[in-house]
Amino acid sequence: MSPSMPSRPDVLIVARLPQHLMQLLHDNFNCHNLLDGLSEEKLSQIAPAIRAIAANGEAKVPREFMARFPALEIVSVFGVGYDGVDVPAARERGIHVTHTPDVLTDDVADMAIALMLAAARNVVRADRFARSGEWKNGPFPFTTKVSGARLGIVGLGRIGEAIARRAAGFDMDISYHNRSRKDVPYTYYGDIKSLAAAVDFLVMITPGGAGTRALVNAEVLEALGPKGFLINVARGSVVDEAALTQALKEGKIAGAGLDVFENEPNIPAELAALENVVLTPHMASGTLVTRTAMADLAFNNLQTHFAGKPVLTPVPN
Repeated sequence: MSPSMPSRPDVLIVARLPQHLMQLLHDNFNCHNLLDGLSEEKLSQIAPAIRAIAANGEAKVPREFMARFPALEIVSVFGVGYDGVDVPAARERGIHVTHTPDVLTDDVADMAIALMLAAARNVVRADRFARSGEWKNGPFPFTTKVSGARLGIVGLGRIGEAIARRAAGFDMDISYHNRSRKDVPYTYYGDIKSLAAAVDFLVMITPGGAGTRALVNAEVLEALGPKGFLINVARGSVVDEAALTQALKEGKIAGAGLDVFENEPNIPAELAALENVVLTPHMASGTLVTRTAMADLAFNNLQTHFAGKPVLTPVPN
């Protein structure tokens, strides 16, 4: 070990992170990876030295886990979502929690539109229809028009507004539900059920966590109706997956486009078998440019903190 190594801050990696971020961490910090089979004994030995935790948006960092590290100063999350981190517990101890907003806004908004188009126009099934030669037996069934349709957005934050701007290019009639009304030229609904009843496409881009768990339930899906589509680029937890599967099977809604799931990477076989749902593997922000920018930001939050400067993107109060 070089003489400079002990002066490096000790960082505990608790989730799968992209190679670019892993390289930055290893080049600049003394890293310990929980995913490398770190034994309980070894973890206890290094616990007093851990000053930072590097996580992703799906990682669980509860109060009891943070309590094991008396020198912990910061939790850096690679991702915009941080519902797995007990932020109040961190704040009680003065521990910074950071995430990577803004840099992924465009990609997630693009993906919401892509899923909406794919679900409405039945693109995945049409691809199989064309490849298989089934087309020779007759034309593909009619699909659903998107331009001019009614769009409801649940969560009008940075990404929600980006989705709305894109939808305006399709001449869509845009409505939204948010914790509070915003100064925007869209129709506001005070509850999600009323919004669902008023639109053709319901897009979820609200934060995860206990406050939004199963926000889309059987009642909301019933309100969305047999011609409606659900698009989820938020968190799997915001949708009651069993109720959604049932609604899709029974034709209570027309279809869905899902990038997130309740128990990733496990998708229920019953849901995966359905023809009226488009499934993608939590890849909305998964372009090389964006994931590199996210990695740089997650690293820079650690770097600036250890340089004695304010973190760049703390989670909001």
